Amino acid sequence: MAKDADKSTGVHTGTPYDDVFRTLTNDCSPLLIPLINEVFDERFTGKEKIVFSPNIHYLNRQDGEKEKRITDTNFSIIGADIKKYLFECQTNPDSSMLVRIFEYSTQIALDESKIIDNTLEVEIPNCAVLYLRSTKNTPDNLHICIRFQDKALTYEIPSIKMQKYSLDELLQKNLLFLLPFYIFTYDRRLNEYDTNEEKLNALKAEYRMIVNHLDHLEYLGQLSAYFKKTLIEMSEKVVDNLAANYGAVKEGVRTVMGGQILEYEAKTILRQGQMENLVQNVKTLMEAMNWTAEQTMDILKVPQEKRPAIYAEL
Repeated sequence: MAKDADKSTGVHTGTPYDDVFRTLTNDCSPLLIPLINEVFDERFTGKEKIVFSPNIHYLNRQDGEKEKRITDTNFSIIGADIKKYLFECQTNPDSSMLVRIFEYSTQIALDESKIIDNTLEVEIPNCAVLYLRSTKNTPDNLHICIRFQDKALTYEIPSIKMQKYSLDELLQKNLLFLLPFYIFTYDRRLNEYDTNEEKLNALKAEYRMIVNHLDHLEYLGQLSAYFKKTLIEMSEKVVDNLAANYGAVKEGVRTVMGGQILEYEAKTILRQGQMENLVQNVKTLMEAMNWTAEQTMDILKVPQEKRPAIYAEL
C-alpha cells in the first residue's frame, strides 16, 4: 500500500497511487489479464471472467480483538480453472510488505476455507507486488517460508518493477494497466525534464505516443472509449501528484494527455484507402512528432507491403 505522503514532492496526498490502482482494477478489470499473463506466465485469452472478493478483512488477534486490513485487490480469474490472485501496489520498497502480504493472503485463505472430513482446507492466492519505485536492491521475487516441525513450504511473490519497463515494451505487451504509472520511470530525473526544454519535449512526445496508441486501439475496437478515458484521467492524477513540484512537467504532460486527440489527415487518408498523399503525411508526422519512419508507419498502421515504396520516397 502506498505511503500517505509522497516524500519526493513533500505533498501530503493521502493514497493517490493506491486510489489509481484500485480504480483501474475496479473500472478496467479486463486490463489485468495481460498483466497477469506477464507476471505469472499465464495464457489467459481475455475471455475469462474476473470476480472480485471483498478487500476488507478482519485479522483475529490473541486478545480477541479484530483488526481491519484493506488489500489493494483480491480477485479470481475463472476460465478452464479458477485461479486466485492478490495484488498489492507499493510506492517505495518496504521490508514490511512481506508481513502484510502474509497477513492478507492467509486471512483470504481462511475467509474462503472449508472443512472436509475433519480437515481444514485453505488456498493461498497467487500474490504479486507492483513497485512504483525500485532500486538495484529490489528483488525480482519475494519469498515467504512456512515451517512446521521438520517440513517447510516456501511460496514466491513476483515483484513488478515499474521502472524496468520502457514505453515500447508496455505498448508491445499490451500492459495498458501500467500506463498511468509510466511517469515513475522518470521519477529521479523530473528536475532535469522540468528545466530542459529538449528533454521535456521528448517526454511530451512519449505521452503523445501513448494517447495516439490508445486512440488507435479504440478505433480498432480493441479498447472502449470508457477505458481510454479512465487510463488518461488516471495518468493525469499520477502526474499531478508525482510532479506536483515540477510545473513544466506537470503542465506539459497534462496538455498532451488532456488535449484534443487530433485526427491527422494521414490517418483519414489511410482509413479511406486513398494512399496517394501518404508519403507526404508520413514526412509531416515524422517532423511534427519527432518519430522515426518506422514508428510513424506503425502508428498509422501502414501495411507492410506499402512500406518499401514509402521508404524509397523519404
